[in-house]
Amino acid sequence: MANFKLNINGKKQDVNVDPSTPILWVLRDSLQLVGTKYGCGIAQCGACTVHINGAAMRSCQLPVSAVGDKKITTIEGLSENGTHALQKAWIEHDVPQCGYCQAGQIMSASALLKDNPNPSDADIDAAMHGNICRCGTYTRIKAAIKTASKIG
Repeated sequence: MANFKLNINGKKQDVNVDPSTPILWVLRDSLQLVGTKYGCGIAQCGACTVHINGAAMRSCQLPVSAVGDKKITTIEGLSENGTHALQKAWIEHDVPQCGYCQAGQIMSASALLKDNPNPSDADIDAAMHGNICRCGTYTRIKAAIKTASKIG
């Protein structure tokens, strides 16, 4: 076990965990930030996506020891009250069905819009590649990203 001082959603958090513990489990088990979901455990489905220094990263394979003082943003840190443009667009387009993948989808989409505020269909496809939605709401996800890009 080791002590880590993490910057999560703009707050300093102290955790005492095994250095090999994936950030996903630090978030969920140690800090009760359960918006980030476990999907596949091999960084292939995108359900566990968080931002590390603003970049979308899969948290299920990222050990806490590799994070250092980088800023971690989870779905809980995207907006305190659900007013982020993507969250509004997700509701407008009725994107979620089961909802399990949605936090990861939104985190990937928000990283895209931060870097590219007016993405093309190809840009969206590339950025969202590997974020799996078992309900198949990909058309609504793309529409919501386009809407969010307009409302900023």
